[in-house]
Amino acid sequence: MGRLEDKVAVITGAGRGIGREIAMLMASEGARVVVNDLGGNTDGTGTGKSADDVVAEIKTAGGEAVSNTESIAETRGGESLLQTALDNFGGMDILVNNAGILRDKTIFNMEEADWDAVINVHLRGHYCCSRPFAKYIRQNNRTGCRIINFSSVSGLYGNFGQANYGAAKAGIAGFSRVLALELAKYGCTVNTISPGALTRMTIPLRENRGEEVGEEDMETGGPQHVAPICAWLATEEAAGITSQIFHTGRGGVGIMQQPVVIKQFRKTEGTWSLDELDRCVPQLLEAKKANEEAAKETGKMNDW
Repeated sequence: MGRLEDKVAVITGAGRGIGREIAMLMASEGARVVVNDLGGNTDGTGTGKSADDVVAEIKTAGGEAVSNTESIAETRGGESLLQTALDNFGGMDILVNNAGILRDKTIFNMEEADWDAVINVHLRGHYCCSRPFAKYIRQNNRTGCRIINFSSVSGLYGNFGQANYGAAKAGIAGFSRVLALELAKYGCTVNTISPGALTRMTIPLRENRGEEVGEEDMETGGPQHVAPICAWLATEEAAGITSQIFHTGRGGVGIMQQPVVIKQFRKTEGTWSLDELDRCVPQLLEAKKANEEAAKETGKMNDW
């Protein structure tokens, strides 16, 4: 018996890459899966039948799955995911918000359409899919559900040429923290993944830097390394683990520090003068530097 037996999982962007690996793994653990994907290009244009292909793979392996090809950037698309799960499997327990696109440009060249398209698929897409599921959880008191969202180091650290993508991914981290609070009373956990994997979205970035990507690279750094923590977070063993950010990929899995005040000073009388801040701010920066150095040390990859 698999860890996700009798669970119904909806996975967006599951026609290829990370989403496909999650769908295949969850199905192998007994989940009945709704595979959502427009089947389009990495910039969000076009359509295809990649979702149907993954469904066929799951069924061939003995699992249960259906496809959904609606756009998750629209409220109607998000609602259709829930309806597809209800119509085919009678319920919904797991939502993985994985779908994404890229339109990388520096702010000097980024058009409004480039900004809107990326924000819509990533940040708005998380809202469009999560809201109907959250309402379903509350209306039916469906406890023990799971939401797994996808952020990125581009939003958590920053990455040149990805202002639209970084803004969306940072927003998703904040969205997840709030959602975790709002769904806690129903026993629904909400966690965030910061993935590192070679996919059709990320391989061109390496190739543009003159780096070759071969079979060995895909073996050690492919999307199959991201799927396990996603599947695990959907299991009973992960009950109570919520509002966390897990960084995973290339054989590693780690937990990321959330925003927290590292050091602060308080004025007992009056407001801060600029001269006082001349002395205060360097001490704050030193405290931050020390905190980062300590995190780098504990965050080093250790063999398991």
